[in-house]
Amino acid sequence: MNFVDMIELTGLRAFGRHGVFDFERENGQDFVIDVRLGLSTARAAETDDVADTVHYGELAEKIVAIVGGEPVNLIETLAHRIADAVMEDERISHAAVTVHKPQAPIAAQFQDVSVTVHASRDLPPHREGKHR
Repeated sequence: MNFVDMIELTGLRAFGRHGVFDFERENGQDFVIDVRLGLSTARAAETDDVADTVHYGELAEKIVAIVGGEPVNLIETLAHRIADAVMEDERISHAAVTVHKPQAPIAAQFQDVSVTVHASRDLPPHREGKHR
């Protein structure tokens, strides 16, 4: 049997200084990240060993470090950076990364703004050397 299973990490909060406005860079704000990974968990199910799957605690730490790292203007850029880091694990066949910016500087009342990036080893690249 072949399985393509999913591991999801949702609602991961991290502080960052991303945005096009100076005050966003100076004050920073919380970002919320959702990650959905496609992979086979069959080996992990057989061995019952965390080394045979994606360690979501380590993944969360990696994402928090990216969000807290070098500022970018766009959450699109941030989502791609996270997707690139996620896809470094060869066991992952595809991933969806959503970056939410609930405190975005929008004059109208809103609940959330987000960008979702889909990455796959089977999709043609959107830009040179990158697979989405």
